[in-house]
Amino acid sequence: MTPDLPALLHENFGFRDFRPGQLEVIEELLTQGRALAVFPTGGGKSLCYQLPALALEGTTLVVSPLIALMKDQIDFLQSRGISAARLDSSLTGAETRAVTDGLRAGTLKLLYVAPERFNNERFLENLRRANISLFAVDEAHCISEWGHNFRPDYLKLAQFARDLEVPRILA
Repeated sequence: MTPDLPALLHENFGFRDFRPGQLEVIEELLTQGRALAVFPTGGGKSLCYQLPALALEGTTLVVSPLIALMKDQIDFLQSRGISAARLDSSLTGAETRAVTDGLRAGTLKLLYVAPERFNNERFLENLRRANISLFAVDEAHCISEWGHNFRPDYLKLAQFARDLEVPRILA
C-alpha cells in the first residue's frame, strides 16, 4: 500500500505542501530504494528521510557529522511526537541502554549516529538484529568539503549499508 505522503506531511510536520524536489526524492526513495537529494541550505533535505521514516516499518538510521545537528533534529522530531534518538559519546550508560532497547524493540523511528559509531562492534551487532528500513547520510557534502582524511569513516558507510542489507539509501 502506498502511503498518503501529503497526509503524513500535514499530520506530522504541519505543512500543507512539499518544497520543490522533496516529493520527487521521497517517491524515488520509496519506490526505487536509492536517492540523492541536492538542495540549498534550508531547502528541506531532512524531510526527505524523516517522512519516509514514518511511512516505513522499522528504524531509519541517520548518519550525521555533528552532535549539535543531531540534537537539533531530535528535539524537533520529539516535539512533534516522533520517536527519535541519538547514540554518541555524550550519553550516559543508562541513556545509551535506553536508546539500544528502543532500537531492539522496534519503537525507535529515527536513530542518529556519527560515522565513527560504525567502528563499535556492539553497535553493529545491534543493527544486525534491528529492522533498519532506511540508511540516510545527512550533510553528505561534508565528505568532500572536509576531506577524506578528516573523517575517513565516511568512506566506509557504503560498505556498512551493504553489509546490513539496508533496502533504502539516501544521501
